[in-house]
Amino acid sequence: MNDNKHLDQIGNLVDERIEKAAGQIKDNAKNEYDSILKAEIKNLSEEFVSKFDAQTKRMDDVELARKKDAENSTQLNFKGKLEKAFNDGAIDNMRKGSHNAARFEMKSSDMTIANTYTGVVAAEQVIEDFKWDPSRSVHIRNLIPNGSTNAQVVRFPKESAYTDNGAAKAQGAALGQSDFDVTATSVEMEKVGCFLKLTDEMLQDTPGLSSYLAARVPGKVLSVEDNELMSGDGSSPNMEGILTSGTAFTTSSGGLFYQSVESANEFDVLIVALNQLALNNYQADTILVNPTDFHKIVLLKSTANEYLRNQIIQGIQPAINGVPITLNTAVPNGKFAVMDSRSACQYWIRENLSIEFSREDGTNFQSNFVTCRAQLRGGLAIYAPNAIIQGTFSTAKTALETS
Repeated sequence: MNDNKHLDQIGNLVDERIEKAAGQIKDNAKNEYDSILKAEIKNLSEEFVSKFDAQTKRMDDVELARKKDAENSTQLNFKGKLEKAFNDGAIDNMRKGSHNAARFEMKSSDMTIANTYTGVVAAEQVIEDFKWDPSRSVHIRNLIPNGSTNAQVVRFPKESAYTDNGAAKAQGAALGQSDFDVTATSVEMEKVGCFLKLTDEMLQDTPGLSSYLAARVPGKVLSVEDNELMSGDGSSPNMEGILTSGTAFTTSSGGLFYQSVESANEFDVLIVALNQLALNNYQADTILVNPTDFHKIVLLKSTANEYLRNQIIQGIQPAINGVPITLNTAVPNGKFAVMDSRSACQYWIRENLSIEFSREDGTNFQSNFVTCRAQLRGGLAIYAPNAIIQGTFSTAKTALETS
């Protein structure tokens, strides 16, 4: 703005000197004017041109700088940079036929997907639902009969031995005496659970946290219950377990299939287990295996390298010989159980799974904490161990394999 004013002042002075010179010319008959005035006009004119050129150059420089800043501030993706290079003449020589190749460079910063933002620059969408890996879809309690009780101990009579001397006798001959022993068996109701401590701020400031805990924590507690129902050793506080209380797969020489199966595999083991259960006069309704062992069976091949999977009915519920197979991670890898669940056992529930929130825990009130507690109480009654055949695949295969 100051430069423009200065140029105007110089221009005005030039005009004044020219007018003055014109007046002197009129007064001078010989059309001569003062040489001093002439030199003054020349100097002012040169100064005006110089100032004007300098101002024009500065304006050009500012415009060029603004253009570069605008280009640098515009983040183009690879496609955008490529188009700009073409528009700037990167391949003009190739188009004209004077060159058979073209080259242009892109800075590494131009190849980035996005520059780093500081703070919230773009809009955000927050999904309030919590995401987590699922718990077991089927729990062991869902596979066996359940019962409810108000007692701490469930007691039942259980046949522990039977001496069978029944036989056909001739007329007048004495009958043989049979005896059986009954033992009073008791099952303690055991507790399974956990607790979490949360701050007031967590519950108030995190939308859906209470709902998340109410859905997530019970699944974890039921997973612990699954492990107890499958592998508990029956020593308090552990429950009785299916794998520890069921009848072992026969691996001795007394087994009807001992060393009689060529290239014995997991499928063979389960077939023999079904046979062993049938010989105990039970009707199998459940096969329990770990997912890894089941998929080993699916991958089994014949000597002709053909899959044997057709022997397993697959779909919503895989089965062997019509007996449903249940895949459950509560079954240790390498273990199995074949059972008549309706006759074998019953799960007694003293206190069903519950989840509670309370401040009444230690210094919770003064520290602004809330305790979340999830627990249950129950016990597994194994009525008929012979209605469960359990074992280890590796040991069972060795017993079946031909010598």
